[in-house]
Amino acid sequence: MLRNTLIVSLLASSALTLAVASPALAVSKTDRAREAIAAAEAKLQTAESMGAATDAPRDTAEARAALASAREDLKSGHKDPAIQEAIRASALADTAIGVSQQRKTNALASARDAERMNAEAARDQVAAAQGQAAAAQDQAVSAQQQAATAQRQAEQANARADNAQQSAAQSAAEAAAARNAAAIAAATPAPAPQVETTVTTQQSAHHPVRRKVVHRTTTSAAPSSSTSSVTTTTKVIPQ
Repeated sequence: MLRNTLIVSLLASSALTLAVASPALAVSKTDRAREAIAAAEAKLQTAESMGAATDAPRDTAEARAALASAREDLKSGHKDPAIQEAIRASALADTAIGVSQQRKTNALASARDAERMNAEAARDQVAAAQGQAAAAQDQAVSAQQQAATAQRQAEQANARADNAQQSAAQSAAEAAAARNAAAIAAATPAPAPQVETTVTTQQSAHHPVRRKVVHRTTTSAAPSSSTSSVTTTTKVIPQ
């Protein structure tokens, strides 16, 4: 509908322009047909340079056909049909140009929208990457703290192990010393008991005399005379 309306409008404006030409500037129909054909050719070349053959292939093909008909009519001496076909070709070229411009505008808008969406997606990705980096950094700090705690616990465990090893070595040394003492005690014979002997001698004419003799065996002293008496007391002292 838009294309048909545009064609009708262009045809009417072109016809009106040609109809109201000043008599002083009036030219022959042949010249007018040639001018109309040249104008249509220029517009068609502009449309094709803008990509109308791809964007509006139907309008471009119809414009090219109308331009060919205008040339053929002019060559055959049919000036009025040539002018009308040239005007139609020009209108079709204008339509193709409009379609190409609209598609280029839409493509530019789509490209801008895509660029904006890509930029937003890139910002989201950057934000997500920053969040992941922050989380990774927090995990690294937590891991370092856990490693430090584990190292302290390992050092404490090593210290306890060293203390236990030292205690075990000391206990082993004490046990060895006890075994050595027991072995020495078992190998050494028990000493003989000490015998304490008290000898008391009584004489008739003198005071009694008591002597204490300590030796390991018991010795009995014989009386020195018939007038003396000897009393012997023996006490065993264990070693």
